[in-house]
Amino acid sequence: MSYILSIDQGTTSSRAIVFDGEGKAVGQAQKEFRQHFPQDGWVEHDAKEIWNDTLSLCREALRNAHIEAQQLSAIGITNQRETTVLWDRETGDPLARAIVWQDRRTAATCQALREAGHEDAVRDKTGLLLDPYFSATKLAWLLDNTPGARQRADAGELAFGTIDSWLLWQLTRGKVHATDATNASRTLLFNIHTQCWDDELLALFKVPASVLPEVRDSAGDFGQTCPELLGAAVPVCGIAGDQQAALVGQACFSPGMVKSTYGTGCFMVMNTGEAVTSENRLLTTVGYRLNGKTTYALEGSIFVAGAAIQWLRDGLKLISDASETEALARRVGSAGGVYLVPAFTGLGAPWWDPHARGALLGLTRDTGIAEVVTAGLEAVCYQSRDLLDAMAADCGTRPTTLRVDGGMVVNNWLSQTLSDVLGVCVDRPVVTETTALGAAYLAGLGCGLYPSLEAIAGQWRCEREFSPALEEEERQRRYAGWRDAVARVRQE
Repeated sequence: MSYILSIDQGTTSSRAIVFDGEGKAVGQAQKEFRQHFPQDGWVEHDAKEIWNDTLSLCREALRNAHIEAQQLSAIGITNQRETTVLWDRETGDPLARAIVWQDRRTAATCQALREAGHEDAVRDKTGLLLDPYFSATKLAWLLDNTPGARQRADAGELAFGTIDSWLLWQLTRGKVHATDATNASRTLLFNIHTQCWDDELLALFKVPASVLPEVRDSAGDFGQTCPELLGAAVPVCGIAGDQQAALVGQACFSPGMVKSTYGTGCFMVMNTGEAVTSENRLLTTVGYRLNGKTTYALEGSIFVAGAAIQWLRDGLKLISDASETEALARRVGSAGGVYLVPAFTGLGAPWWDPHARGALLGLTRDTGIAEVVTAGLEAVCYQSRDLLDAMAADCGTRPTTLRVDGGMVVNNWLSQTLSDVLGVCVDRPVVTETTALGAAYLAGLGCGLYPSLEAIAGQWRCEREFSPALEEEERQRRYAGWRDAVARVRQE
């Protein structure tokens, strides 16, 4: 039997899952880690904590699978994207906490670059917008605000990476400083058409080329782990950012296929084959790169999805566990005109308003915990419609099916409401943790376990299909209320 170890390093937790060759999870481990909020709109992680957790979780997952590292064919890595780490090449220690993708501290920098007329040129090369979401301004901030960092970077002493590069560096003990094309495409420094780091972008963001990782295909040779870490030298054969890994895990290999992942944030990705320029402020990004061939995608990013439920649990303490939300929503049926706009760190696509802040609207004396919690779930569905409508406008056709995954979609009420709000069928696969599965598939491609994408697609199975059951007039009425709520919190 062949096995793949998948490392799934997310925004609020790290996981390791062992998959067999048929894509079945046979052992796993997961751990939440600390979030740091030093100022309003700032979000940071301790990169060393992430690495230490990841290593211990890999060992635990192997124990839970009852296998040894020698039995692994390969390791795949998938990661929270855009989160920026700067570290010392000699010691392997971070110079500061990692700046998380949700962090908005560089909003003013992005605004200044827009006002200077740079956004069109940046977008033409990267497919992205000038927004603090992406890595370039975060990296520049670290270089400017960490004592001696710029001088040390110019001297070749420092390394930059998103979390995949950071973990790969640690797994190989500094022998490999690399990333894949999907993660590179989220930095604002990578030309997605030439598939190279772009000198003009590096100059614009004041980033020295000396800190950058090598960009490789999403499946292939990323070196081997040091034997003492897991008990054997295991090849790392696949890397992809979390949303692109989910695209692979959902077997969305044909243009027009769409998946949406519901975790801390919500990310909807459509395989477009060739690069499509969005007229609705979506992102053009690398879906995956295999054997030197790039497959492109359109993406809409929502910053807060599951994080809203986490806030209801930890911030307001309305629930003690996310699993309680389904029963509460079923009890009331709908939020009854209450809208939660979870713009805690601004609004993502298609609004791109870093200054917007969250709001709870439509409260009456009848409003209780159940209505507020239901509004949190409904907000995920309304934001998803924002994205699907934008994709349909860009591509000239509306998808009839959405493949969903992530921790939130085990909630049947949410999945049904998503179908009702979008007016399309929602397919939930047997394996809902498709981000980790996609990393495993890429690693399997890289080590030769899977011969083709077609072989992977043959393993996809639908566990349940949800079909729209809401009248069109009611669907439009509820969505109009959402659009009004969003208009009330927007600042740009």
